[in-house]
Formats: sequence, structure tokens, C-alpha cells
Amino acid sequence: MISIPSYLENWTPEQYQMLEKSVLVAQHRIHETGLFSDEALCELIDRHPDNYLTIAGMGNDASKFEWMTGERGDCSAEDLLRAVKEGQLWLNLVCLGRFHPEYNRLVNSVYDELEAKSPGFKARHRSSNLLISSPNAMVYFHIDLPVNMLWHLRGEKQVWVYPSFDSRFVSARNIERLINGEMAEDMPYQTWFEDYALSFRVKPGDMITWPQNTPHRVTNCDGLNVSLSTEHRNVIAKRRINVHLANSFLRKQFDCQTLSSDVRGISAQMKEMYARSMVLWNRLCKQKSCEPFSYRKRFQVDPDAPKGYVMIETEDSGSFHEEEQLLASV
Repeated sequence: MISIPSYLENWTPEQYQMLEKSVLVAQHRIHETGLFSDEALCELIDRHPDNYLTIAGMGNDASKFEWMTGERGDCSAEDLLRAVKEGQLWLNLVCLGRFHPEYNRLVNSVYDELEAKSPGFKARHRSSNLLISSPNAMVYFHIDLPVNMLWHLRGEKQVWVYPSFDSRFVSARNIERLINGEMAEDMPYQTWFEDYALSFRVKPGDMITWPQNTPHRVTNCDGLNVSLSTEHRNVIAKRRINVHLANSFLRKQFDCQTLSSDVRGISAQMKEMYARSMVLWNRLCKQKSCEPFSYRKRFQVDPDAPKGYVMIETEDSGSFHEEEQLLASV
């Protein structure tokens, strides 16, 4: 029998029990596989479909939203990686496992081990993204719709995690807007949120996770940062999304204002059935579903530029005002 290696490092029974219930920091050995060296990253970038590669830039102030996306242009994978190392960029190789079998096997091995050792833990609809980002780059205050785990591989990050399921930090209506494609994962942020944040210094070999939809933000420390971000859903995670979707339909159809987002009880189950039936009805009626919100592309990668990119001067490029107004208005 072939022995499958364990990628989890010295987990305790208590850590397995904390999965999806609270913020958890634990150790892993994924960074020891050799799959995330510079050479491996360049090969991945070359093999990965361009339309599944997100390139982003940002400012230096967590309280001032300056997120933007850009184009790779004709630069090679080596030049793109150099631009990340020396500039201020953030790459996301989306749906990594769909296109790269060896990485898919790795992610499935980790999830299979978690399911085997954590009673009641189920990871369905598994997916993975590879994040490659510059020293001192940041990701603004945001949430993820599925359950998210961050497996850190290279460099160091400072991660701030905010209270889960607390409407003071992320409103239910904004989650509905995210599900409907009306806004991105970035959420309105205020500096007083920091009074309630937990802060973690994440190093290679650390994994950090939190309950579904927990708001968080990230700032890189020195050095190139590489992280594997895995996402999954279970029965409750899917129900939570469907409850928010049902509430959105109820607001639009019946002008309901006071709606619970609780995933427990018969009411939540009925909302889930209602949301699924509405989605099916819209498909049967051939109503076009909302496209996921996306930021306009404002720059092109240039590894010789100070930040690793140059701005695209077109009528479309504009400024950050539209994005800032969106976050200020919700």
C-alpha cells in the first residue's frame, strides 16, 4: 500500500475541533514540497490560463481604498515574478487545481486528512487559488463567501481578523450584494474596527482559518509572499449563502426589511428551498444572472517601473472614485 504523506504538522484534537468554529492557527508542511520555488512559480504562471490570472495593485494605507487590477502585457513569467518581488503587486492564480493536477492532488490530500481526523468536518466543492504578492503589499478589509483557509508558504504576513457574524463590521445586505454580483468582496471599513481585531504574524508553515464570511485584511512583511488559499463549502456553508440569497429575493419582491440571517431551524431550511427554486425559475425563464463584480483594469505590468507597473491612460481608466463611492454607499 502506498503511504500518503501527512501535510498537517502536530495538530491537537482541540485544533481539529476548532475548524470552522473560531479563528485557528495551526502548522503544516506544504511549503516543504518543492512545488512553490521560483522555478515552479514561473512554470505555473506560464501554464495557467491568462483569463484565470488576476493581477492587482494597491496603495499603502489600509483605510484608503486603492485596489485596482491590471494587464500582464507581453512580459514573461520570469519578468512578472521579478515585478512582484521588486514592486507592489498581487497575483492570484484562480482555480489552481482545475488546471494543474499535481496541485489538485495536494489540496485533496490535505482536505481528505482533515475530514478523516476531524469528526463532522466536511469539505465539499473544494477549490484553490495561489497568491503571489510583493513585500509590503496589502489586501483590504474583505470577506470570502465560502469557508477559507490560508496555507502560508513563503515570506511573512500580518493578518487582522474581525468578529464573525457581526453586522457592525459586515452588514447582511452587503453579503447579499456580494452574492448577487453587485459588489466585490471588499467591504466598507472604518478605523475603529481595529479595537476589535485579532492580529496574527503568519510565517511559512502556518495555516490560518476562521468561520465563513469572517472579515479580515492582510499586510505583507518583508520578502516575496506566497500562500495557497483553499475554499470549500459544507451543508451549513451552502445554506448560509442561500439564506442571504433568499433574503435578497424577499427584499426585492416583497419589500421585506427585517430578515434574519440565522442558518438554524425550519425557517432557514425553507429559505434555502426558496432560494434554490428562484434560481431554477430564473434559469427556466432565461433571465440573465448578474456577472460577478470586477474592477476596471487600470495598469499594465512593467518590471522596470518603480511599483512594477505603469498606468494605462485611457478614457476608461478613471480614478478610484467609483470604487470608493461604492464602498461608501453600502
